[in-house]
Amino acid sequence: MNTRRIGIIMNGVTGRMGTNQHLIRSIKAIRDQGGLKVSDDLVIMPDPILTGRNHDKLKALAERTGVTRYTTDIDAALANKEDEIFFDASGTLQRAGFVEKAVKAGKAIYCEKPTAVETSEALRLAKLCEDAGVKNGVVQDKLWLSGIRKFRTLRDQGFFGRILSVRGEFGYWVFTGEDADQPVQRPSWNYRKEDGGGIIVDMLCHWRYVVDNLFGKVKAVSCLGATHIPQRLDERGKPYACTSDDACYATFECEGGVICQFNSSWTVRVRRDDLLTMQVDGTHGSAIVGLRKCWVQSIGTTPRPTWNPDIDQPINFFNGWQEVPDTTTYDNAFKIQWEEFLKHVVLDTPFPWTLREGAKGVQLAELGLQSWEQRKWLPVGDL
Repeated sequence: MNTRRIGIIMNGVTGRMGTNQHLIRSIKAIRDQGGLKVSDDLVIMPDPILTGRNHDKLKALAERTGVTRYTTDIDAALANKEDEIFFDASGTLQRAGFVEKAVKAGKAIYCEKPTAVETSEALRLAKLCEDAGVKNGVVQDKLWLSGIRKFRTLRDQGFFGRILSVRGEFGYWVFTGEDADQPVQRPSWNYRKEDGGGIIVDMLCHWRYVVDNLFGKVKAVSCLGATHIPQRLDERGKPYACTSDDACYATFECEGGVICQFNSSWTVRVRRDDLLTMQVDGTHGSAIVGLRKCWVQSIGTTPRPTWNPDIDQPINFFNGWQEVPDTTTYDNAFKIQWEEFLKHVVLDTPFPWTLREGAKGVQLAELGLQSWEQRKWLPVGDL
C-alpha cells in the first residue's frame, strides 16, 4: 500500500468551528483512521501545520490534537513547497489577504464561507484562483448532513411528486452576556457590521447552496432583517452596540416554481425537532428535514382535519409521520467534503464546490441586505 502525504496549512483553526469541525472531526479523524484510502494500493495521508497569530493557542491545540507542526509565521509556512493546500478559517474580512498570499505561493485553496462580504470581492478571489490555475473550494457542509442526504434520496426516487414549497427554521437563543450564569455562545464580532458580522451575511450563503442543490436555482429574493437586541456584552464583559442584524426573514423564488421561506435567528427559543428544520411539501408527500433525521408523510397517510376552534384538536398531527431509517453509515459532513477536496487535489477528481460557487452565496447575502434596505423583491442574476 502506497501512502501519499499531503501537507495542509490550516490557518485560523483555533476558533470553535476550525478546531472542532475541520481539525478534530475532519483532518485528525482522517489521520486516526489510517488516512483516506482511494484505491487498493493508495492512501492519502494529510499532514497539517497550524498557523495563526497566538503562539500559545496554537501550541495548546497542537498538543491536544497530536499535531507536531505549528507556527505564527504564515509566510514561512507558505514558502514550504511540501505543503500543497492552504485552508483558511479566519475572519471573513481577513480572508482575502490570506488567499492572495496562498495563491501567489501556488497552493490549492480551501476555505470557510463566506469568502467575502461583497460579491465583487468574492468573484475577484475566485478569478484569482482560476487565473493562477490552482484548485480551489469553499466549505458547503450542509449538503452532506445525514438528514439532507435522506431527503435527497427520496426526492430522487420521486416520493414527493412535484415539490411546491419549503419552510426553513434555523437558530437558537444567543445569550447577551448580562446573566452571569449564561455566558455568550457566539463571538461579539458576529454582531458588528464593521467586523463582517450579521446573520444575513452568515446564513444566506448557506441557504444559497442548499436551495440551489435541493429545490432549484434561486432566481429572486425578498428579505427583511432585524436587530432585535441592540446591545450585548463582549468577551471581556463590556457592553457594545450591535450594528448588524441578528434575525433574518427571507423568501426565495426558484426556477421551476418552488417557493422557499427561511427564518434565521439568534433571538429565538427552539420548539422544533432540531436547530435547523425544513418542511418540504410536495404533491405526493412531505418531509421534515433536520440536521441528522428526516421524517416523511405520504399522500396516503395525510390526515383530513376539520376546522373547529371550539373543541380540542382530535388529531395528533405528529403521529402521521414516519422517520426515514439509516440505510448507511453517515460520516461527519465536514469530513466528507474534506475527503472530496483531498481527492480533487491528488487525483484530479471533480469538485464543483469552488470559490465561484461560494460567490453565489455572497451574492444572495448582498442582495438580501439590499432587499431589506429597499423593501422590495430583487432578481438574482447569473455570475
